[in-house]
Amino acid sequence: MRVLGRADGPTRLGAAELGAAPGERASLVQFSSAFCQPCRATRRILAEVASMVDGVAHIEIDAEGRLDLVRALGIEKTPTVLVLDAAGRVVRRAAGMPRKVDVIAALGAAV
Repeated sequence: MRVLGRADGPTRLGAAELGAAPGERASLVQFSSAFCQPCRATRRILAEVASMVDGVAHIEIDAEGRLDLVRALGIEKTPTVLVLDAAGRVVRRAAGMPRKVDVIAALGAAV
């Protein structure tokens, strides 16, 4: 998982923006769309990693339902994954289906 660029949107994302409680240590935020096949596999990967690491939450956001946030963060395709630290700052960002090992490595920058 690599950084694709900096978001010009909110500098921190919390429960109000995410629609769910963020993790105590980090959050894996996935932007998905209904007919996105790679989004399903990404969901499984992120849920598995989140269950392996205490204090990490996996939050999936329907990109079509949150166009305001998609635009603010510059999300261009699904799936897009943001790794947030405990303060809600984006520390990693990647588009496309990530590999499990890359997600685990990206969490290292957040926890």
